[in-house]
Amino acid sequence: MKRLIGLGLALLASLCLAQQSEELMSYAPRGRVPPGYPAAYAATVRAAEDEGRLVIYATTDAVVARPLIADFNAMYPRINVEYEDLTSTELHHRFVAETQLGGGSADVLWSSAMDLQASLVSNGYAETYESPESAGLPAWAKWKGQAWATTFEPIVIAYNRTLLPASEVPRTHADLARLLSASTARLNGKVVTYNIEKSGLGFFLATQDVGVAPVFWDIAQGLGKVDVRFASTTDAMLKDVSSGKAAIAYNVLGSYTVAQARKDTNIGYVFPSDYTLVMSRLQLINKKATNPNAARLWVDYILSRRGQTVIANQAGLYSVRTDVNGETTAARLTQTLGGSLRAITVGPGLIGYLNNQNYRDFIRQWRGAIQNPLGK
Repeated sequence: MKRLIGLGLALLASLCLAQQSEELMSYAPRGRVPPGYPAAYAATVRAAEDEGRLVIYATTDAVVARPLIADFNAMYPRINVEYEDLTSTELHHRFVAETQLGGGSADVLWSSAMDLQASLVSNGYAETYESPESAGLPAWAKWKGQAWATTFEPIVIAYNRTLLPASEVPRTHADLARLLSASTARLNGKVVTYNIEKSGLGFFLATQDVGVAPVFWDIAQGLGKVDVRFASTTDAMLKDVSSGKAAIAYNVLGSYTVAQARKDTNIGYVFPSDYTLVMSRLQLINKKATNPNAARLWVDYILSRRGQTVIANQAGLYSVRTDVNGETTAARLTQTLGGSLRAITVGPGLIGYLNNQNYRDFIRQWRGAIQNPLGK
């Protein structure tokens, strides 16, 4: 009986929410323009409402994106958002395959693999759109009206506070290389990072490391000595660190790490003082989008001060706009990192290592460094 009552209450709640949504749509004026936008933007809003649908492929975890989707829906309740949370490699190859086959695909692509996103722009997959919010972005954060940086996120070293004493925590990349070489037996099987042969983000971060300092190859050799383990996401690596399965996680997303460390005292993290890479989740609109107007509304929302405030203060990512306040913002991170900050600029320079020969050469050197010719 209790089970039947519970199901009945759940059904009633669902019906009430559906009714509230319908009522909200009936009272919300069509073509409502955000404050400060030109009046002509109302035509874009009405066209998006007529489309009524928005499909997003993203590497941002669905639970992280939830407050953004909710706030977007509060602005545009007539648009149904379909959000697919994918790995960076899966997102890229799935989109390219769907597009080449001529079937439906995502309207918006939002990925942390900046190089793969830049390659889509370079190969003609992205729509050109002059967003009303473009002026609010730093010059380095936009490219050709086809790709926009949406976040400003540090790449950090995470560690288990119990397994790694404070005196041994690596503060620089060179420190990490020395620790891996000096503590081979103790750290055997206790270090985790991305498999750069399978993770688009992992490959991208590795190439960016090399671009800043050749010490990356010393780290790679150290990873081989401790029989490094691989994971496909930062979340998976942080779970290993929290449980003690891993003592160190290398090149993890700082936004997720900082958020988890606030809730989990087992997790510590370091912004390397020699240099800290700062990457962004790049967003673009599919040139063949089924719902192009809804895609434009989403891009404008994410780039707006309102959307960026939700990114920083609810989603736990780092906002890219300098006029947003809070702990996880570009302004605060710039102040924290000072001269060690190495922001990755959006543009054609991102795709150099994706050249087939360059890619093969890099992977071959990686395999040799970690002494793992077959990969793991």
